[in-house]
Amino acid sequence: MIYLQLFFSFLQIGMFSFGGGYAAMPLIQEQVVSRHGWLDMGEFTNLITISQMTPGPNAVNSATFVGTRIAGVPGALAATIGCVLPSCILV
Repeated sequence: MIYLQLFFSFLQIGMFSFGGGYAAMPLIQEQVVSRHGWLDMGEFTNLITISQMTPGPNAVNSATFVGTRIAGVPGALAATIGCVLPSCILV
């Protein structure tokens, strides 16, 4: 069940985050901190730092970090696929 929640949460972020990584951060905060409570604000600031330090898009790095933190490698795959799927469909 957690895998589906991760997938659909980051699917929404992937669908509605226009404008790059900084535009996606409020959407990620809404899903991860406010709605589901997967991270607190301190962990969310760590998430922003880690997603900035690692190469790649911020939203994808955030999805991978949150998925790993919540449900391990399968959670990371579910969240990351959910985040990139809308872009892949559009392309």
